[in-house]
Amino acid sequence: MIRTALQPRLLALLAAVVLVVVGFVQLGMWQLNVSRDTAAKDALAHQQAQPAAPLHQVIKPHAAFRGEMSNRKVLVTGRYDASGQFLVPDRLLEGRRGYWVVTPLDEAGTRARVVVVRGFVTSPADAPAPPTTQVTVSGTLAPGESPGTTGALPAGQRGSIDLAELVNHWPQELYNGFVVAQGEQPDTAPAALRRIPPPRPESSFNLRNAAYAVQWWIFAAFAVYLWWRTVRDTHREARRRPSGIPDPDPAQPTHLSGDAS
Repeated sequence: MIRTALQPRLLALLAAVVLVVVGFVQLGMWQLNVSRDTAAKDALAHQQAQPAAPLHQVIKPHAAFRGEMSNRKVLVTGRYDASGQFLVPDRLLEGRRGYWVVTPLDEAGTRARVVVVRGFVTSPADAPAPPTTQVTVSGTLAPGESPGTTGALPAGQRGSIDLAELVNHWPQELYNGFVVAQGEQPDTAPAALRRIPPPRPESSFNLRNAAYAVQWWIFAAFAVYLWWRTVRDTHREARRRPSGIPDPDPAQPTHLSGDAS
């Protein structure tokens, strides 16, 4: 069958099929990217349209963090624990590299602890101490991060907001998520501490565009199948003909064996 596939006519057909397959695969990837972008924009718009709610009404301490909680607007009132403040290095904001200033806050009433990203600084020296009075933090909810760098960091720095690791250091009940602060009341933060915009949410595909992507890939697979089917049929036809006998010319009449009378 390989010799059959190497016939000029079938090689030319294969070249055309390759071009079709490449085009269909690219169209499928484009639809897949559209499905991701559309879903992310829809999820972000939905979450930002929700009114801010008290943190304990959105999630309970130690409860699992669900995907729809990402970027949910929340309010939490309590007091910061300055002794638990740390910096997370190698973070970017508007193209500048710096540090997240992260401080635990003990919620009034429940006494549960929530990690708050108070803002961004470009130098550890610019990280301010948290206020000592009770504050109300408004911000967006985010899931805990994976473990960060395992290399040695300066004192007061951590590679990430790894809640599974932090829970071992604090005796209080801990929320399984952290708050990216958009503001504090009263707001005493210095100008060097810049607020961080909500991160891009994780979201599911837009099913319609994802289905279009699969459809294009099915078309590509079908084009390959048609070429293989043509090669197979050509090979079988060649094997059915006796060796050395050319194809009959349909323009010539067929003579039956025996004497004509």
